[in-house]
Amino acid sequence: MPYEFYYWPHVQGRGEFVRLALEEAGAPYIDVARVEGPEVLKRVLEGRFPKPPFAPPFLKVRMHLIGQTTNILLYLGERHGLAPKSDAGRLWTNQIQLTIGDFSLEAHDTHHPLGPRLQFEEQATEAMKRAAWFREERLERFLGWFENILSQNASVPPHLVGARLTYADISLFQTVEGLRYAFPKAMQRAERRYPRVIALHDLVASRPRIRAYLASERRIGFHERAGLFRHHAELDG
Repeated sequence: MPYEFYYWPHVQGRGEFVRLALEEAGAPYIDVARVEGPEVLKRVLEGRFPKPPFAPPFLKVRMHLIGQTTNILLYLGERHGLAPKSDAGRLWTNQIQLTIGDFSLEAHDTHHPLGPRLQFEEQATEAMKRAAWFREERLERFLGWFENILSQNASVPPHLVGARLTYADISLFQTVEGLRYAFPKAMQRAERRYPRVIALHDLVASRPRIRAYLASERRIGFHERAGLFRHHAELDG
């Protein structure tokens, strides 16, 4: 039975971390809202499930709904060889993924510091201030943390956990992709100081299934009006 994956059909967003893991695992799945339309998300969320998710993304496994990006990846990682087998390894991978979630949320809040109900143009002044703080203080603090982990792990080729690819590696790849789109100038300045992070990004991009997915119509493009990572030239410094 293929997984049923639920997320907005025209947005990468938080759901893209799950899509990439499913693609790398070669796990059959249906991107339900892209087949049936976004209305299906509301129908499921308003349905009668004993443990309902709060919001997309969520994954349907038989009659169970698994919500929250990191929770979904925890489930998929264990079942598809994208996480270590030991408890300590799984917890560490999950911790890294949670930090990636924090990183991507801070990137999102540069363009919507006052929340998603307002358009970018309605909060542009606040966004400029938030983006400057992100570029000057947060961007390289996060990248440096990942670089340090890769340095300490010292696997060849580079991995965040152990000597094999995990969903955390895939998610860091997606984060670098998003940051390059949203902050091309800031990332160009920063990347030379984090060679291990970039090497890991390139390694994930070269994986056969990931490479095929990126070249396919299944990969939704970045967009300045939707998703976690949005490019506004005035926010790039």
